Amino acid sequence: MYVVSVTIYIKPEFTAQFIEAVIDNASNTRKEPGNIRFDVQQAEDDPNRFLLHEVYKTKEDFAAHQQTAHYFRWRDAATPWFSQQRQSMKYVPLFFGDARV
Repeated sequence: MYVVSVTIYIKPEFTAQFIEAVIDNASNTRKEPGNIRFDVQQAEDDPNRFLLHEVYKTKEDFAAHQQTAHYFRWRDAATPWFSQQRQSMKYVPLFFGDARV
């Protein structure tokens, strides 16, 4: 498994558009055969900060995701709305769901 955690800060005037775009991306990503989950969270203390939690079967599945039409659509729409550079961290899970990996 391969986990990607992305923190994104959005300019306040684009928050509503970002939510629509990121849900479109997440919904379509969930249809990819290599995707296990894609969660979108909005910070309780800052409505313009978001956390994307993505889990793929392999690192290659994540790379394939980054070549999809829905990813390009999201990236091209959302990038100008960022108030700072997104922060992306990659992980290999040790305990996932109910079991040790």
